[in-house]
Amino acid sequence: MAVDHLVMIGYLLGLVGAGWWGKKRAASKSEFLVAGRRLGPLMYTGTMAAIVLGGASTVGGVGLGYSYGISGAAMVFAIGLGLLALSIFFSARIARLRVYTVAEMLSLRYGDAASVISGVVMWMYTLMLVVTSTIAYASVFDVLFDVPRWAAVVIGGTIVVGYSVLGGMWSITLTDMVQFVVQSVGVLLLLLPIAVVKAGGFSAMADQLPHGYFSPTSIGGQTIFTYVLIYTFGMLIGQDIWQRVFTARSDKVAAWGGTAAGAYCLVYALAGAVVGMAARTLYPKLADADQAFAAIVKDALPAGVKGLVLAAALSAMMSTASGALIASATVANNDIWARLRRLGRRGAGTPGAAGDRDERDEVRSNRLAIAVLGLVSMAIAAVLGDVVAALTVAYDLLVGGLLIPILGGLVWRRGNLQGALASMVVGGGTVIVLMVVNGLLADEPIYYGLLAGLVAYVGVSLVTKPTEEVVAEAWRSRLTGEAVGTEAAPTAVPATTAI
Repeated sequence: MAVDHLVMIGYLLGLVGAGWWGKKRAASKSEFLVAGRRLGPLMYTGTMAAIVLGGASTVGGVGLGYSYGISGAAMVFAIGLGLLALSIFFSARIARLRVYTVAEMLSLRYGDAASVISGVVMWMYTLMLVVTSTIAYASVFDVLFDVPRWAAVVIGGTIVVGYSVLGGMWSITLTDMVQFVVQSVGVLLLLLPIAVVKAGGFSAMADQLPHGYFSPTSIGGQTIFTYVLIYTFGMLIGQDIWQRVFTARSDKVAAWGGTAAGAYCLVYALAGAVVGMAARTLYPKLADADQAFAAIVKDALPAGVKGLVLAAALSAMMSTASGALIASATVANNDIWARLRRLGRRGAGTPGAAGDRDERDEVRSNRLAIAVLGLVSMAIAAVLGDVVAALTVAYDLLVGGLLIPILGGLVWRRGNLQGALASMVVGGGTVIVLMVVNGLLADEPIYYGLLAGLVAYVGVSLVTKPTEEVVAEAWRSRLTGEAVGTEAAPTAVPATTAI
């Protein structure tokens, strides 16, 4: 086990080094929050794949394969489909907007009032994503180093918060690339073939596994449909995903790089399900399906390789945590705290500072937001054992309240502020009411929440006045790339960052 510990410690030290490297580049708001919008195809593909494939996709995906067979790939497959849809249909337009948050997009499209509700909902969603990822990687530290739960949270959380605070998106992008490589080698190239061989090959697995394990629908049609609604549509509108789109050097990079990352997710989904099936063949009586990943890693892999695969699992969890953390801080600082600061200045009659001082203050305030929210998420993760219900609530509110106004704003010109606000309130309210009535994990809240939000958006938009022409024209200019607001166009990209 000593060799595995050395592999893990070396990996973690590498993450800290990436934080110091990113610190030198993160001198402006654009560099800190969206890597200067300068990522080329390779780095963009790696960082996008790393953010969407977290602990749930790795440990949870293997667990679903253990319980349901090949159809256990459905959850991660839905994530991949969402990333493909985002990249093919929307990412080019999103990249041309040159904003920092989803709420800023809504403000541009409908007017400033649209960003208030969306900012709060998005902040809750991203914060809970940080908490669940923290719990996931803390469980690995707990097993590896035999430390108390709170200590495991502090060890892992300090590393994630540290490199995120130091270099912002540049540090996170570099660590994501490391995590993408480790994840690919550890899970796809090592764990997958070794697990299948240990299980006796596919023929032996077919003989020993329960009936239906090779059926793509054994998990149930309703479950697959719910995964699509929550995860596929969630990929289209999450701040953590959009913030990666904003890092692309061009709209073509966003489209093609995201498509490659989506295809990678589909392969990863199948790999996780097959590993779970191999684990079911080898260990048919595990008490908890989520133990399947740890069990097969522990017993099937040799020393050193075991450490690399565990590092792959940590890679998935920590990349999701760091991506969600900077997304949560960006929303909190730019959509919530900045609004309060502006209101305070207006009330006091104090004009805002300008120039370089503003730029330095922006970076400093975003660093502070990451540090504070990182500590908050660590505190919550230390006292909560299971936040699946809380994450489900956040996802349901995100999709039920924001999906229709966001996608409607991108594809339907007649949609207006009144329709968007009605959809947020009615869709989100329906989700909340049905979660109270039917339970937090029920399927009905998201089904009826989306339907109610769609009806409210279309109906209210049609019976009220269209968006003001000034706002509509500014929106069209941003979509076509003719205007970039107050942000300057990116500078020329050195060869070392245009990968």
